[in-house]
Amino acid sequence: MASNNSTQTPVVLINDGYDIPLQGLDNGMFYFIQVPAIVCLTMSLICALATIIMSFLSHPAAEFYTRWTRGERLVVYISVFDSLFSISLLANHLQVLITKMHARPKELCTFFGLITTEFMLGQILMVNVVAINIFALMFFNTKISFGKFDRGILLWSFGVPFIGALIAALLEQFGPMGIICHFDAVNGQVGGLVLITIPLTTIMLANVLLYILTFIKIRIEVIATREILGKMTSTAYRHIRAARNMSMFVASLFVQWSFIAVVGIWNMFVDNSAEVPVILNLFIMVLTKSGGVFNLIVYLAVFKKEKPMSKIATRMETQKTHS
Repeated sequence: MASNNSTQTPVVLINDGYDIPLQGLDNGMFYFIQVPAIVCLTMSLICALATIIMSFLSHPAAEFYTRWTRGERLVVYISVFDSLFSISLLANHLQVLITKMHARPKELCTFFGLITTEFMLGQILMVNVVAINIFALMFFNTKISFGKFDRGILLWSFGVPFIGALIAALLEQFGPMGIICHFDAVNGQVGGLVLITIPLTTIMLANVLLYILTFIKIRIEVIATREILGKMTSTAYRHIRAARNMSMFVASLFVQWSFIAVVGIWNMFVDNSAEVPVILNLFIMVLTKSGGVFNLIVYLAVFKKEKPMSKIATRMETQKTHS
């Protein structure tokens, strides 16, 4: 009788993200992934809090819904979103760094994934409202009403992501994704596609298109105004200021979240998200976790200079009226 000396390779069953090892542990990249993420999140949190503090030092808090401009309130909202986003991710990364294990129990990992999705989508939806609002103002001379106490945009930005994230949690879409807890590396691809990849890609493309159309419209109006009046009126200046504000928001959104869209599309062609190249995840670690820094730049570059420039434009308009 012939003996069978062949050996069988054991089959490793992968049921969920907990069966996927942490990225970086096997190739020495673990600390190069986790440490930069923690540093970026810490800086982002500090910058987001600085933006909120400077905003309230510049204007009385009691006048938040009466004297503050819509743009100034939006900066505060986005900074609050980013602060909460940074805190939740910072806790997740610190847990992974210390234990070198995925977050347990599973409910904790699900909570991290839900909170991350909530505040990520919240920022994206809020910036999209900014782009739509300015487009409507330029083309239809209409401001979109946010309702009393901005309840419209807050319900849109907080409520819609929460409902989506809650459904994803009930369907067990959240879990370890190889680095931290978000959409499960094995079972969460549908949730990531529906809640992140498709909305993010669509919104980014829509924002860029809206900005291009708005910029063209503004340039046409500014050229026409100068040809007729010879000087830039305060109305024309407001148009330019609106375009500049929107471009900052769009640029910030694009830089912060573009690699999320790239990785989301990549995930459509692999078996699990752990197969995404480490370098792409490194870009995500740095850029998506630096939102507070980008928000502070927008605040300092736009809103801190807005009032002095507005006074100059108003003075120019007054001089022209009296001449």
